[in-house]
Amino acid sequence: MSIESTNPATGDVVDRFEETSADERDERIARATETFEEWSETPIETRQRLVANAGEVLRENADEYAELMTEEMGKPIGQAHSEVEKCAWLCDYYAETAAEHLQDEVIASDEDAKTVVAYQPLGPILAIMPWNFPFWQVFRFAVPNLAAGNVGLLKHASNVPGCAQAIQDIFEEAGFPQGAFTTLLIGSDEIDEVIEDDRIAGVTLTGSGGAGRAVAETAGSQLKKTVLELGGSDPFVVLEDAPMEETVETAVQARLINNGQSCIAAKRFIVVDEVYDEFVDRFVEEMNDQTVGDPMDEETDIGPQAREDLMEDLHEQVEETVEKGGEIELGGEPMDRDGAYYPPTVLTDVPEDAPADQEELFGPVATVFRVPDEDAAIEKANDTRFGLGASVWTEDLERGERVAREFESGLAFVNELVKSDPRLPFGGVKDSGYGRELSEHGIREFVNTKTIWVQQDAGDETGLVE
Repeated sequence: MSIESTNPATGDVVDRFEETSADERDERIARATETFEEWSETPIETRQRLVANAGEVLRENADEYAELMTEEMGKPIGQAHSEVEKCAWLCDYYAETAAEHLQDEVIASDEDAKTVVAYQPLGPILAIMPWNFPFWQVFRFAVPNLAAGNVGLLKHASNVPGCAQAIQDIFEEAGFPQGAFTTLLIGSDEIDEVIEDDRIAGVTLTGSGGAGRAVAETAGSQLKKTVLELGGSDPFVVLEDAPMEETVETAVQARLINNGQSCIAAKRFIVVDEVYDEFVDRFVEEMNDQTVGDPMDEETDIGPQAREDLMEDLHEQVEETVEKGGEIELGGEPMDRDGAYYPPTVLTDVPEDAPADQEELFGPVATVFRVPDEDAAIEKANDTRFGLGASVWTEDLERGERVAREFESGLAFVNELVKSDPRLPFGGVKDSGYGRELSEHGIREFVNTKTIWVQQDAGDETGLVE
């Protein structure tokens, strides 16, 4: 059976790929398991060198990979180039720091004993990844885990099979052994069977809350470690002393990056009453000035939604919000043109039971809330089942840090949009998932944190045991 990837800007078929059969899937898992035995014993210096090689491959073929992303899911080409470079930066980071992050940690205990914590790889790790950042989210998983001595198997989103295959090719071209990173072109109905396979040591997923719960339930029944990075409805809090020009400019970027299809995009703009009208006027004007068009055009700010059905779901959320009393300040209707295009949209006066308040809107739709003061802003920011990212805008940095500490989120930024950075841990709380990616924290998620005790005298004569 073949899988088609379709250009959401034109409806044209980009390419066709053969789905991985059950026999092929079993062979690839077996090969990954065999490769792990070799790879886990490979010196960390060698693993770091190959990670660095992967960064070089990315940079050498940046145009090809950027165009592939844009063709398969509609990302503006400039942002696609930035995504490739960010993946290469990630490779640079772990090529430099992996050994430091994984070195034995000496911990003082009895004076006659040597006690250390060692970080040892677990085995084949399954990654279930989404389409919206089709390279970055995979590399964010793959690079630290390969550096740690694990091997990876990828079940990518069905609409980006070309990206999935290209990523496997990158690691092979970089010199990783065959089986170190393997793409499985399989359907979602096969995921449980793969998770339940005894050879799979852990699972990570970036995706929806429903998918996360299903994966966690299956993995939990097998006592397998999981890391989940799920959805977000990030608050963007604007206090009365916010630097308005910079705030509005960044607000537009924070909402519309990747055509509005980002878990950490600002989605709920919470503005204190004193500056609410000014913010809304400027925000609507700036949103309206964005260029919607061909994602292959460098001048385009917003391309199509990744799939027609996703755009339809987004519009249903907008319509239901308006039916419940929300007001449309800008946009609000699919664009009359070929492709899955939805315009920059701004909603105000949104009631608490409306989708724009309760759900994640995965597209270029911003919801603006009026609140009386800072305390009400914090309360509204936390009044959500999500807890991925949050930001606050103020001239007073001490005040900003204090507010940031009040957010119920895994990430909190002051006078900056929420973003991921290889040097910093990334992840959420509440319905936005658990576990961390990136930095030292991410490379240690899928390892055995092993305590080693070496007694240096006749031994413990106390007779005390657990």
